[in-house]
Amino acid sequence: MSKSTSLLAGKLSDFNNRFSRETPCIQGTYDFVETFMHTLFPICRNRFAEEGELEIELERCSVKLRELLYPLRNKMEKTPGEVVDTFFQQLPDVFDRLVADAEMITRFDPASCCLEEIILCYPGFYCIAVHRLAHILYQLKVPLLPRIMSEFVHGKTGIDIHPGATIESPFFIDHGTGIVIGETAVIGKNVKIYQGVTLGALTVEKEMANTKRHPTIEDNVIIYAGSTILGGNTVIGHDTVVGGNTWITESILPYSVVYRQHRVVVRDSKKLGEPINFVI
Repeated sequence: MSKSTSLLAGKLSDFNNRFSRETPCIQGTYDFVETFMHTLFPICRNRFAEEGELEIELERCSVKLRELLYPLRNKMEKTPGEVVDTFFQQLPDVFDRLVADAEMITRFDPASCCLEEIILCYPGFYCIAVHRLAHILYQLKVPLLPRIMSEFVHGKTGIDIHPGATIESPFFIDHGTGIVIGETAVIGKNVKIYQGVTLGALTVEKEMANTKRHPTIEDNVIIYAGSTILGGNTVIGHDTVVGGNTWITESILPYSVVYRQHRVVVRDSKKLGEPINFVI
């Protein structure tokens, strides 16, 4: 071994010794998410199991979840077995919420043709489905694992939802790319959000870790593309429409329409003396 590689190996060893070994397997978490989604929605793998077989597959998922939780056992308030039991107790309600989410998309998106398309093709549905699973674990105060699940989906869809965010059902993400929803955001029922929307904190300070930093979106709100809504005290009242590319840091009353006033200028390019093909 050369002197340089020996030096690097020493630095890596010293650095890695700073970390706890009580962490779930990253790849195992990814596999669990994919397997669980295929179990909930067998259409994803074009294989429909009978009820008895579904029970066996769900039991396999519970075993895998318990394995992922085992390294975290000293950091949790409940045992891995208790967490798994509570997780599966809440799943019937979560599944009903997911069906409502999918049905909402089919009702409002003219580009969708059927429920199968939503489940198979829509990144917004995939993201909210995994979020609802991760949110259960977050509420049970499981460290790391919910965040690994959400970041796996973030990488696949471009949608960044912290597992702590509280999102009622039905919920509709259209397109989805670039959406950011912070940890303490609260979203009501029948909310529609388009690409590039941020529900974020007004300021970022470590001392605010245990405070409500992200906005509340009440029922029946539509937020169009590129809008940014910031602050834990910011409430978007129910039945409000937020237009695209708006910047909001204060509460909005119910039944409001929020939009930017701007002017679009159309000119004849033949009479325009300025260059229109810019090279940077």
